[in-house]
Amino acid sequence: MTHSIEIQDLSKRYRIGRLQRTFREDIIEFGKRPFGRRNNEAEWIWALRDVSFDVGEGEVVGIIGRNGAGKSTLLKILAKITYPTEGNIKVGGRVASLLEVGTGFHSELTGRENIYLNGSILGMKKRQVDKRFDAIVAFSGVEQFIDTQIKRYSSGMLMRLGFAVAAHLEPDILIVDEVLAVGDAGFQKKCLDTMEGLRSGGRTVLFVSHNLASVENLCTRCVWIDGGRVKEDGDPRTVIQSYMATFAGVQQATADLSTITPRHGSGEARYTSIELLNKERLSQPVTRSGDSLVVRLHYDANKAIPHPDFVFRLHSEMGTLITETGTWHHGIDIPEVPQGKGYVDLEIDNLTLLPASYYISVSLNGVGTIVYDAAEHCVRLQIEGSSDIYRSSRVTSSRYGIVYFPQRWHLGQLRHSAPD
Repeated sequence: MTHSIEIQDLSKRYRIGRLQRTFREDIIEFGKRPFGRRNNEAEWIWALRDVSFDVGEGEVVGIIGRNGAGKSTLLKILAKITYPTEGNIKVGGRVASLLEVGTGFHSELTGRENIYLNGSILGMKKRQVDKRFDAIVAFSGVEQFIDTQIKRYSSGMLMRLGFAVAAHLEPDILIVDEVLAVGDAGFQKKCLDTMEGLRSGGRTVLFVSHNLASVENLCTRCVWIDGGRVKEDGDPRTVIQSYMATFAGVQQATADLSTITPRHGSGEARYTSIELLNKERLSQPVTRSGDSLVVRLHYDANKAIPHPDFVFRLHSEMGTLITETGTWHHGIDIPEVPQGKGYVDLEIDNLTLLPASYYISVSLNGVGTIVYDAAEHCVRLQIEGSSDIYRSSRVTSSRYGIVYFPQRWHLGQLRHSAPD
């Protein structure tokens, strides 16, 4: 097999800590150590470490892993946005990447001008871009604004135009990050269909996503990166099952979050535990389809937190987001959470989930882009079957889907033919 991408012993490290000081601080440091080694109070962190794998022509490879595992760093190196600290990488052919909203665009140029600019970057002639221009604009849905400077575009418009350009200029290799999650369901389907078409046309695609169902359905191969290293590489379903097995164990009525890693956020407030309770606020170790459920989120704040948003997400076993809700969604404005420990309760009147394993993720957000704490797939919620949801004494199971809807059948118009 001819390889489009060859990666050998790839490593990337970043310097963190205080990298810059004022002139006054430099003078003080010199006074303390006039002839000694300067302490720049910096540390190094390895985002990738000894990563090696090859990608063949026409392969669609899914890259999965937790936040901070090194997935985006790998893609940025492949797209030559950044360069490795160690190791070798060979990429054959034209590469188009969609890593962040607006990547590769010039904000002062119009959408039309940016399409031609990107074509030029890919080494295409104007007449080649001309042939694809109408299809790009139609796919992106920004016809009305194509001659507007893209600094006026919303993030969704930028993302749609970026993907349309990346896919329609026929790159040999397409690199797509989780940025597709920004779009609506219809646009995501168009993107996935386009990547399927690229695969059929022998193009190579690298696809990073937390939607593991999409990875399994679209990709011919899956690479799991954990802690900057390749943890597993192989059949998508097998790798995804191994990955999901690392999240949460058997459901417990109370889950201790104090040792959950990795987690993200400033740490000024942290979730400490999650309790699964019934409507009487008693422990509920078994949850059935149709049951009510109270999710109690315990937290500990190191200082007063202004205008917090407590967020709850529920994912399927394959990582598909089933629902997200939070105090912000309900229009609840909490002026401040005082320093110390406390809890909030999320009350669910009727859990319309069919029997299966699900995963709970939580985050505690502040004003704007502030995140105090975020823990992904930190608690497993096991839903058992129930014979009561349809009141028919017939037990439900996972083969009927993942959710049910309160419903009724009426046979008022049913007609039986008379026997001969």
